[in-house]
Amino acid sequence: MKSLTAKEEEIMNYFWQKGPLFVKELLDFYDEPKPHFNTLSTIVRGLEEKGYLSHKAYGKTYQYFAAVSEEEFRRGTLKQVVRKYFNSSYLGVVSSLIEEEDISLNELKELIEKVERGTEK
Repeated sequence: MKSLTAKEEEIMNYFWQKGPLFVKELLDFYDEPKPHFNTLSTIVRGLEEKGYLSHKAYGKTYQYFAAVSEEEFRRGTLKQVVRKYFNSSYLGVVSSLIEEEDISLNELKELIEKVERGTEK
């Protein structure tokens, strides 16, 4: 899965929250000064090229919709982060969270219990 720029991710969030949209409808979600229609159209076409969006044609107009769910995107992004920054080690991720005290002992115990319940099924 190809990574997204901040602007691409912002636009994908609209599709995940609102469902299928025409580019002109995207403009309604922006405050003034609104981005130019052509700018949004270019970003949307780029998202389609990356496989994140698809479209349905209505004459010469396209309605775009998410081809990748938000959950699929999250999982793919997490895998990329773990691969890039933790040498594909989820243990390294957890160790880092513990070292930085971003996860408490109780949260770690809950995580272990959740994993154990998941492997029992």
